[in-house]
Amino acid sequence: MTKKLYYDSAYTTEWQTGISQVLEREDGLYITLEETAYYPHGGGQPCDLGWINEIPVLDVILEGNAVLHKLERQPEGERVSCRVDWKRRFDHMKHHSGQHLLSAVCLNLLDALTVSFHLGDDYATIDIDKLDLTNEQLTAIECEANRLIYLNRSIDSYFVTNEEAAHLPLVKQPKVTENIRIVEIAGVEYNACGGTHVTSTGEIGIIKLLKSEKQKGNTRIYFKCGYRALEEFNASMQILASLSTKFNTGRDEILDRLEKWEHEHKQLQLELAAVKAENDSYFAQKLLSGAEGSLIMHVFENKPMKDMQTLAVKLSEGGGRYVLLASEQEHKVVLAQNGNQELSCGAYFKENLGTYHGKGGGSDKLAQAGFPSWDDAAAFIEFTRQSLS
Repeated sequence: MTKKLYYDSAYTTEWQTGISQVLEREDGLYITLEETAYYPHGGGQPCDLGWINEIPVLDVILEGNAVLHKLERQPEGERVSCRVDWKRRFDHMKHHSGQHLLSAVCLNLLDALTVSFHLGDDYATIDIDKLDLTNEQLTAIECEANRLIYLNRSIDSYFVTNEEAAHLPLVKQPKVTENIRIVEIAGVEYNACGGTHVTSTGEIGIIKLLKSEKQKGNTRIYFKCGYRALEEFNASMQILASLSTKFNTGRDEILDRLEKWEHEHKQLQLELAAVKAENDSYFAQKLLSGAEGSLIMHVFENKPMKDMQTLAVKLSEGGGRYVLLASEQEHKVVLAQNGNQELSCGAYFKENLGTYHGKGGGSDKLAQAGFPSWDDAAAFIEFTRQSLS
């Protein structure tokens, strides 16, 4: 059985110990140690990483009472020097303690129980059993959590028996019945937990809520603590500074400028749509006046698919002709007819596109397709021209 130093102190980062066992497995080499401060995966908290005789620790898992350390190669000798990646460990400690604090506040303010916790590389989340949180409620949660951080409440961990645990106001009953580890935030909560924690709420630094969303009948709250929260703030400030420079205005006026810009953009879009419609009408008349036979065909150098579809429909309404349009740069083709022709555009594409490596489809009146190259599209266009002319 491995002695777990992280239970004695989460601040133990360097020690020497003996190798108990070496295990060769399909996914790599693992060793067990007589003593370890490496925390394994568990309770929503990722494992610690670090070095054993300067060999990187790749993963740490718990099997029964044994802690297994995955290494790139086997260390030499029977005794080893171990070192935990403190930056990663301390980040995990702050976020796990921050989660306990945040969960306690959600329970106290909203009577909402935390049903899951996840700590990732970018952010942490808790899922609480309450839906439809308002912005005011989220603000209240954040303010209360940070108030408790500033009060610098002590965080203690200790083991109790099942009988002793029964007399504690635990958030929820533990799954184990012996050697129950309690994490207590003074005056805030008692929680059964095996993770690593800071010794006072002040070490969490700050809790910043990022957003919330519905998740399988619960609400998921995204948050960051400590240095991650500071980095989030700095990144947001850089964005604000860039927007302030771009719009040549103070930060307090950015939203007003964005609303004005959005209104101007919508006006320009309406004007552009009107100009495009007028241009399409003119171009349609030009194509119709020069059309011969049963096919109207034109290849554009660069025209979006949606614009070609609109123009093709307009052209097909002018009489009993097929309309074949293409965009050379985008390798796209559109075929349309007004419904009076015998050939179904969609069925025609389905039957012939594969020969030219095209993908697409459509209805009887309108079909569209894309091709991997212009050579493929041009070959299909020529085939269609000969078939429909």
